[in-house]
Amino acid sequence: MRTPWRRREPEAPGAPPAAAASDAMPAPPVAGAGSPDSPSDDTGARVQRDAGPGAASDAGRGVPPIAPGLPRVAFIGAGRVGTALGAALRASGWPVTATASRDRSRRDRFLALVPGSRAHAEAHDVLDEADLLFLTVPDDVVPAIAASLHLYSGQAIVHTSGVLPAAVLSPALAAGTEAGSFHPLVAFTDVAAGRAALAGCVVAIEGDEPLLPLLEDVAAAIGARPVRVTAEGKPAHHAAATLAAGGLVALLDVVDRLAGAAGIEAGERLGTYQGLARQALENAVRQGPEAALTGPIVRGDLGTVRLHLDSLRRADPDAIPIYVALARRSVSLATARGELSPERAAELVALLASGG
Repeated sequence: MRTPWRRREPEAPGAPPAAAASDAMPAPPVAGAGSPDSPSDDTGARVQRDAGPGAASDAGRGVPPIAPGLPRVAFIGAGRVGTALGAALRASGWPVTATASRDRSRRDRFLALVPGSRAHAEAHDVLDEADLLFLTVPDDVVPAIAASLHLYSGQAIVHTSGVLPAAVLSPALAAGTEAGSFHPLVAFTDVAAGRAALAGCVVAIEGDEPLLPLLEDVAAAIGARPVRVTAEGKPAHHAAATLAAGGLVALLDVVDRLAGAAGIEAGERLGTYQGLARQALENAVRQGPEAALTGPIVRGDLGTVRLHLDSLRRADPDAIPIYVALARRSVSLATARGELSPERAAELVALLASGG
């Protein structure tokens, strides 16, 4: 089984030149709006041949020409994730042909940011315009949308959920089709910020093995770094991502409240600890969490920990369980590192259990 596009392997010495993608995979022209091309069983046939509607005006808008031989990409879902990905891929010369969304304002925004694309209200209307179909919708509706679709041979379908495996897309599959997941580790607070953050981000990919090289190239096209995860590991991956993003923000809220209790002005509270937090993260990435740990737990300072708990009781009692849980984890790290004796570790654990 072949997907619509494959990275070309290096040619052997003395081998005749490989045919260009447009020669190796002949296909009928993409039909215009209102006249979709008919499904094809040729897995190489569904390749974009031109820039699509609006191509003549794209050059004047500074939009890169579409590179030959790439699969046509469409999105079901025109929210922040789908629009940011669509705009980034189109800016990289990939043929982004269409989107589907029942929200008119989102369709209009997608069209404005992705030149040459078309917009539809219903998900199934994009099937005739895509070789690679992205489901950029909330996790809870991915299975239902997949069940409403029926792919043609040679197409691939991908969702962007961090927690769901590619297997949830199986109701949409037919003979000669493939499924995958493509999860950018980006906080999509808005389209512009999300698109900017795609360059340099990590994308977790998973799914049918023959499809993964294509997903790696999609990631590379937007300036991201692909990392393969297992289907069974998707929930663990997403839990880690949630703690690294939302969990960190929740922890920073505690930092902000404690900074306020210390008398630091509102506009300076998080900025006061920004450099320290950045250094801790860089040390953990470079050395590993165990080696990067610093602070009173490593030193076994019971008195300091007791004062911390006292301040939390006054400033933010609801944050005490958070502090205790992190401190207990720090005790385990410091003990494993050999800098905290079992006796001192037991005293710290008892202090934390008593709440100070």
